[in-house]
Amino acid sequence: MIFSLKGKTAIITGGGSGIGKAISNTFAKQGAHVCILDFNEENGTSTVTEIENNNGTASFYKCDVSNQEQIENIISEITNNHSINILINNAGIAHVGNIENTNSEDLDRLYNVNIKGVYNGIKAVIPHFKKKKSGVIINMASIASSVGISDRFAYSMTKGAVLTMTYSVAKDYVTHGIRCNCISPARVHTPFVDGFIKQNYPDNQAEMFENLSKTQPIGRMGKPEEIANLALYLCSNEASFITGTDFPIDGGFIKLNG
Repeated sequence: MIFSLKGKTAIITGGGSGIGKAISNTFAKQGAHVCILDFNEENGTSTVTEIENNNGTASFYKCDVSNQEQIENIISEITNNHSINILINNAGIAHVGNIENTNSEDLDRLYNVNIKGVYNGIKAVIPHFKKKKSGVIINMASIASSVGISDRFAYSMTKGAVLTMTYSVAKDYVTHGIRCNCISPARVHTPFVDGFIKQNYPDNQAEMFENLSKTQPIGRMGKPEEIANLALYLCSNEASFITGTDFPIDGGFIKLNG
């Protein structure tokens, strides 16, 4: 089977909702045992049940990715029963605002999840991957890593760090058989987007959804499943020659918005 993950174990942070949930389901369908690390227990356990109902296998671990000790303990627990092959650093949070209306608490919050959370995950799995002389890491960055987006100061800063962390890890561990790439989505239709529109534009939700969709040259937002399919390819044996690369998946946003 092409793009098979049969016999592999994948850790997916933020794997209980949105893009992370789509990745969890897609990987499980391709034969992986999926370990979902998520702060939201309801989302995480619900996704595990969904996977199991579709004849897949999955486990849930309640986790705050900003807590290094917690991630290390969970990954140590996972290795008691499984050999880890894949890490998807998907967990992240957003913030709207320019530098003037981004306070230090906002900055710390985004740093702790979006940057430190990625660092914690990578640092915990690297020893296991080095011992195996193989492993795949996918970091979820953003088009905000490489292009200017209004009112996304703190978010862009953290996603820029994710991009450069990806390059650094890929360079340092390529001779250890470890591949590290990142995916940079544009706007993707997730529950977060729906919640953002409902909270900020309660009287004209349909209009705002259409306006946000049209900011992508292709004319619509991305689907979580489309991001998951790219992640699947990058983690499969078919992508074994790819490392140290950023993959925009953006409906033409970066190249066609000039």
